[in-house]
Amino acid sequence: MHGLLDPTILFFIFGLLAGLSKSNLEIPPAISRFLSLYLLMALGLKGGFALAKSGMNESILVSLACAVGLAVAIPLISFWLLRRIISAFDAAAVAATYGSVSAVTFITATQILESTQVSFGGHMAAAMALMESPAIILAVLFANKVRQDQQTQKQSNNVKLSSLLHESLTDGAQLLLLGSLLIGVLSGESGQAMMKPFSVDLFKGLLAFFLLDMGLTAARNLPGLKGQSILVFIYALLAPMVHASFAFVLAKFFGLGLGDTVLLMVLAASASYIAVPAVVRYAIPEANPSLYIGMSLGITFPFNIVIGIPTYLKIAQTYL
Repeated sequence: MHGLLDPTILFFIFGLLAGLSKSNLEIPPAISRFLSLYLLMALGLKGGFALAKSGMNESILVSLACAVGLAVAIPLISFWLLRRIISAFDAAAVAATYGSVSAVTFITATQILESTQVSFGGHMAAAMALMESPAIILAVLFANKVRQDQQTQKQSNNVKLSSLLHESLTDGAQLLLLGSLLIGVLSGESGQAMMKPFSVDLFKGLLAFFLLDMGLTAARNLPGLKGQSILVFIYALLAPMVHASFAFVLAKFFGLGLGDTVLLMVLAASASYIAVPAVVRYAIPEANPSLYIGMSLGITFPFNIVIGIPTYLKIAQTYL
């Protein structure tokens, strides 16, 4: 209940209800883009400042390895399962979506942890960055294999792995996150003191504003799922819990701390609705965008924000 009463969550719910009621309330795209970049920059700085204090140790390396392992395992399992209920190309696109991560879900989780005084490592921002690309690369490999099997592969649909890696690693949002993380590490405590009014004092209010926009956007994407199999809706609701369970088992086995465990669960449970669609629309044009965007933004994102994050925190608190 505490998570639901967080103002940022309430603004998301308000935006969702406003969108479902067909309100003309909207956030201009330029402002929404600015808020997204601000949140990533502030998150990177926070993570960098924390890393400057803690340094790199075995526990941090284990956390990062767990994150990469999940980023590979989840799309592999998802594609194997999904191609039994939707087309192979759609299965590859959805596997990429659910194998990658949502930065906003992660940022919201960090705020809930801070409000409940649960500490976590700054390196988890780096874990999020590492989990962005593996699922996209695997999905393109899946799609190319399907084209070969169907003997319909065309030169225009071939995507060079080097080009894909370059696009993933130089994506503006991801680059900003990693650059801010590095700046935080290099500037340390003095940088933290200077940037506090920007990266700490403003953060909560701007996150609430951004989540209002996300609520409106989620409501607009729900109609794209009209006419889809009920199994699609079941997957979009069950996948976050199953993926979070994988992360919890890994975290418990390797003895990760409470905060890091929760954030690893959140990363595994989240689904991308920005980075993946941008690449997949070009790399897998045969896939239906209304399906993978509708699932991630219309169902999984609201589920994680309202129900998932508090649930993952409760599970970790109870069983760690």
